[in-house]
Amino acid sequence: MSDTEVAPHDAGPVVTQEVAATCLGVKVPQSSFLTETRINRINAARYEGQEIAGALHVVREDDRVLEVGAGLGVVGAVIATNAKPEKVLSFEANPELVPVIRALHQMNDLGDRVELRNQVLFAGTDRPESMEFHLRNSFLGSSLLNAGGRPSRVVKIPTADMGEVVAELQPTVLVMDIEGGELALLEAMDLSPFRAIVIEFHPEAYEVKGMRRCKTILREAGFQKLDEVSSRTVWTCTREGAAP
Repeated sequence: MSDTEVAPHDAGPVVTQEVAATCLGVKVPQSSFLTETRINRINAARYEGQEIAGALHVVREDDRVLEVGAGLGVVGAVIATNAKPEKVLSFEANPELVPVIRALHQMNDLGDRVELRNQVLFAGTDRPESMEFHLRNSFLGSSLLNAGGRPSRVVKIPTADMGEVVAELQPTVLVMDIEGGELALLEAMDLSPFRAIVIEFHPEAYEVKGMRRCKTILREAGFQKLDEVSSRTVWTCTREGAAP
């Protein structure tokens, strides 16, 4: 996520039925996570704009989309509304964002097209039943990672097995933005089911070396970056030999 504005929600998340912004046909409810700057960015389709552009470039009506890191729910809702895939299954670890995302889905009548789960996706062996998640005043700073030991409110979030989720959903497109957690997930997960991937890298979490490792994993799995909808830190890529 590139937006660095801090939302004033020290008293806890609040969401209403008032429409605060609209992004490519998706109504976004007023909540304590929205600032004037963020509302303007959503209205201009610049909030997570690169991820949205990339996803709309590759997602088709016969796709099933696995979204890892739903954030405010805008990206998944825009994909569901505009690209009209068979299904979007979204995972969001931050429990404070869940009521905001659910309100957005209800406001846009997406309940039967987008499913939300408040779990941490885990790939590999020895999956713990839960993992610590660090909550901070800005949801953009909340993460599984706690580099530097910054002050945070720690909550435990249940995990879900990536292999089981993939077997259940049979996804064809992966959209991932998890504030630095993508490196560990890419290292452990099987990318072969996916035809296309839209991913945001976070070199501030694992340095440029870690970002290069992420890109190497994608290339070794057969994915090629689509330059027209990619940047240094947000890639949209497709895999050679995948089903057309």
